Order: sequence, then C-alpha cells, then structure tokens
Amino acid sequence: MTVRSVPGVRLRRLTVNGVGLNVATAGQGPAVLLLHGFPHTWRLWTDVIGPLARRHRVIAPDLRGFGDSDRPAGGYDAGTLAADAEALLEALDAGPAAVVGIDLGAPPAFLLAMRRPGRVRRLVLMESLLGDLPGAEQFLAGGPPWWFGFHAEPGLAETVLAGHEGAYVGWFLERGTLGRGVRPDVRAEFVRAYGGSEALRAAFGPYRALPVTARQIREAVAGARLTVPALTIGAHPAGRALERQLRPYADRLTGRVIPDCGHIVPLDRPEALLELLEPFLAGDGRG
Repeated sequence: MTVRSVPGVRLRRLTVNGVGLNVATAGQGPAVLLLHGFPHTWRLWTDVIGPLARRHRVIAPDLRGFGDSDRPAGGYDAGTLAADAEALLEALDAGPAAVVGIDLGAPPAFLLAMRRPGRVRRLVLMESLLGDLPGAEQFLAGGPPWWFGFHAEPGLAETVLAGHEGAYVGWFLERGTLGRGVRPDVRAEFVRAYGGSEALRAAFGPYRALPVTARQIREAVAGARLTVPALTIGAHPAGRALERQLRPYADRLTGRVIPDCGHIVPLDRPEALLELLEPFLAGDGRG
C-alpha cells in the first residue's frame, strides 16, 4: 500500500517476535531503523524519511501497541521492544543498521546496541532518558514529568481520557513543537492512532514497564560498554541530560543540542535534524 502523503513510502505488515508490526519502508542502501515515542507513530518521521531514503533503506515501524501494530497485553519493556527491533531487522534481511530512537524509542535502541552490537552500525538517541542512570539530575530537579505517573497507573489514564484523545494528543503536539504545532494531516493520523481505551492502554505500556526498563539499562551498563559510534541529540526540554547519562559508558559519543527546537524534533525542526543525522549516518563506523 502506498502512503500518498509521504512519497516513496510503502507500508507492509510483518510478524516478528510474535507480534504483528505495521512497518513503513523507503529507499535503498544501508539500513536505518527509526523508533518513535509517545504520542507518535511511524509518521513522526514524515519529513525526514524522503531525504534519508536518497541514500539509505529506511525502516520505520509502529512499535508494538502503537499505531496499526498489534496491541498485546505485555512486552512493553525496552528489552522486549529491542528484541522486536532485532527481529524486524532479521525479517527484512537488513544487515547492520543505523538505529535512531527518540523518546520511548530511545531505550530499546540503546539496549539493542548494547546487546547486539553486531546488528547496530551507528546509534542516535534523541530527547529521552536512559532509566535512572546518573546525569539527569538537573533535568529531574523538579521531579519527572507529571504524565509519567499518570500513564503508569494501570487502568487510570485510558479510562479518564477515553473520548478526549484529540485534546490530549494535541497538548503534547503543541508542547513538543514549542507551540508551532504539526501539519493537520499528521496530527489527524496521531489522533486516530490513539483513539479508544485499548489504543491508549497499549500506548501507556512502556510507562508501566519503566521500572523493568530501568533495571535492564542498569544491567546493560554494568556488564558492557557502548562500543558503536553514538550521537545524542537534545532539544527542549531534555537538552544534554541524555548525553550526560551516556558519556561514562560510551566509547565514541558525540552530543549535540538543536536550539529553538521542541521535544518532537523530527516534526519541529526536520532540516536541523537532517543536518546532524545525514553526515553521522554516512560514517563508516570508525568514529
């Protein structure tokens, strides 16, 4: 099926790790796997897929529980999401891939690189935190974002928000672009994807698995170092928090911050993002 609003993108459905995933693909060349967060789907990457696809084979799934992928009862910890990503690369015979993760997509991208470095050529992490690793104290000085606790309480958020999904998703889209908003077609797709209590229940799964994810990240850095070349990209509000968390554990790390950019980097400042991504992804893996 061709997606009219994103030229060159095709959708396919693949069952990997026991879960049916909706996957957008475009282009040819070295693989680039794009992992979205909340409240997104693969369409978070709408404005960067085309430019990346000129030189890369772009793979952008809806994570389990999100968008048009299956909504299983469990498996929302970063370790399982990383296993989903690895199985997807295997199913597509994608070879070593550059892996890009933002928000909730960053921890599974990180764990994939730590657990299967042979599968990951380069790693990009954006606007997220890695569990409770040191380095994010300044960002967390006032406590974690309020919605973390709200989303984490089983059965609460999906009950309260049913019927009000558009307003709730819209709040994050406005805040995540510093008030600039996103295109109506993209906004409409996000709202559709989060409509109904079951869609919301699945989308809150990663928040309810945060304690498990934090343990997985601690275990990963206790037993190994991040050896693949890595790039952290911060904006508002995370800034350099992720870079500070990762630097003690990474052999080859570059940290960047995009000024005047909201949390939803690929939709708020796609050109600035591509200026950082394209040369980094084109690297040969030596640094």
